[in-house]
Amino acid sequence: MRAAVFDSFGGEIRVERVADPVPKPDGVVLRVLASGVCRSDWHAWQGHDPMVRLPHVPGHELAGEVVAAGAEVRRLREGMRVTVPFVSGCGTCPTCARGDPQVCDRQYQPGFSGWGSFAELVALRYADLNVVELPEGLDPVQAATLGCRFGTSYRAVVELGRLGAGEWIAVFGCGGVGLSALCLARALGARAIGVDIDRERLALARQLGAEHVIDARGGDPCDAIAELTGGGAQVAMDALGDPVTLVQSVSCLAKRGRHLQVGLLLEDAARAPMPMDRVIARELEIYGCHGIKASSYPALLAMVGGGRVDLEPLIGRRVALEEVPHELAQMSDHSAPSGIAVIDRF
Repeated sequence: MRAAVFDSFGGEIRVERVADPVPKPDGVVLRVLASGVCRSDWHAWQGHDPMVRLPHVPGHELAGEVVAAGAEVRRLREGMRVTVPFVSGCGTCPTCARGDPQVCDRQYQPGFSGWGSFAELVALRYADLNVVELPEGLDPVQAATLGCRFGTSYRAVVELGRLGAGEWIAVFGCGGVGLSALCLARALGARAIGVDIDRERLALARQLGAEHVIDARGGDPCDAIAELTGGGAQVAMDALGDPVTLVQSVSCLAKRGRHLQVGLLLEDAARAPMPMDRVIARELEIYGCHGIKASSYPALLAMVGGGRVDLEPLIGRRVALEEVPHELAQMSDHSAPSGIAVIDRF
């Protein structure tokens, strides 16, 4: 098969022929129909994820068609069009038994703990428990956005943040995760504020559901958020992953508000200070969000299929496998255009 491979962290990414994958007894192999290019793939390339072993093929937002199944697989068959959350739970550990496979003790992550979907074929583990059949009529390119950025936003905004109609949400960082959160806010009947330093992203944020947008180059946005919301947002999300946006997200909340940390904080920033005086005084709730679980897909797909959420405006461009090195390189200096890039030609 053809795949995008790197042999060193931050080094050259080559599109070349490698051996086809073979399914594990509990797994399947998919022909990849579409794969999103996510900043988490950039983190894998840069060596920020300890699960990645060299040489490596990244890619974890995917839609595909089952072409082979292991001997233990019962629910899936060849020809099914499917997707999968980027975290596949084993189904047998204590964490999975509690209903939390998205933080499974023995999780499998394509593109991180195994080779991913920047390839013609991808192997998945724990398939019966995690692989989700796609409804008829859902474009594979749109389906590929669900496994990480949109799915993680759904988990954060709907399940953890419990955002309700008429409530305010402030989203810091209008990349793929942040824009997904704004789409969901509109679908839920909530009121949204998008915060970023990029005018193009702010324009797209307004198009996708932000009632107000704030250019953070003008200074701390918290005062403006307090004025717009009449005292603070009920929910706020740091979709960027930066000590500054983390503090701003917590600080802009109303009493009993919910902070959602979705953006990754790396290296020294992983121990970023938190304004705990405000957390205590306002009885704020703080949630980390790792990803969506397979059992959440029926409700998510019903939202999409029912027309409450339009995924197409999130997709900035459809690219070929050969364009992966360029797409990832743009993330190094934050020069990537707004919207999600999705590989649809392999």
